[in-house]
Amino acid sequence: MRCLVDAQLPPALARWLTSQGHEAEHVCDCGLLEGPDAAIWQHALDTQAVIVTMDADFAERRAIADGPVIIWVRFGNISKHELLKRFHEQLPVVVTFFEHGEVIIELR
Repeated sequence: MRCLVDAQLPPALARWLTSQGHEAEHVCDCGLLEGPDAAIWQHALDTQAVIVTMDADFAERRAIADGPVIIWVRFGNISKHELLKRFHEQLPVVVTFFEHGEVIIELR
């Protein structure tokens, strides 16, 4: 799975996803840290990446239009350590949903 991690999430998440065998970059890696949602959406389309985000706007857009798969992180305000721990616990389920064609995957 190729992932593009949005600005509300730490670059460490992209690094962790890479360590788990996925291709991942943070928006800061591709010059989109302060880019508009449309540019992030287009970059994900161009690179066939899943957008990993806390931004409901991406999930809402994907619900009504074709586009990249969205992993919508809904954990609230938690530490980086807790974020990575929850991703570690839920990544196998995320991958399964992705492989079965889900287009919006919510993490709670």
